Amino acid sequence: MESLKIVMQGVAVELVISRTYSLSMRMSLRYEPADPYVVRATFFTHTDELAEWVLGRDLLADGLRGSAGCGDIRVWPAVGRGDQAMYIVLGSPAGTALLEVPVQDVRTFLEDTEALVPPGTESGHIDWELELANLFAKG
Repeated sequence: MESLKIVMQGVAVELVISRTYSLSMRMSLRYEPADPYVVRATFFTHTDELAEWVLGRDLLADGLRGSAGCGDIRVWPAVGRGDQAMYIVLGSPAGTALLEVPVQDVRTFLEDTEALVPPGTESGHIDWELELANLFAKG
């Protein structure tokens, strides 16, 4: 069954340029029960352009505990930073970005998503008839 409720959270992140230099930016995390396996991360830069990435909810959760992901998206806890930060790497043909993200913001966001859609119940939130209709319409 689809819920109209969504979870959104703004997060202050650091775009790591080098060991000694980073740029502050904003990231907005958005979760919708109708698309229960994904989190949409929108990045706000100093330009008018927005960059949106689709991340697996499980990937973020796994990245709180250890290294997760491969290829274009990787997540892991920041070693030596205690429970304060985690890293997210986003890679594309245009380049790679290393982001330092506060762990507590991600943890709180994920707890809120899990209150709406507990892990393991995601498939019950998908409108399968609509998905099949979309699949056949493209076919």
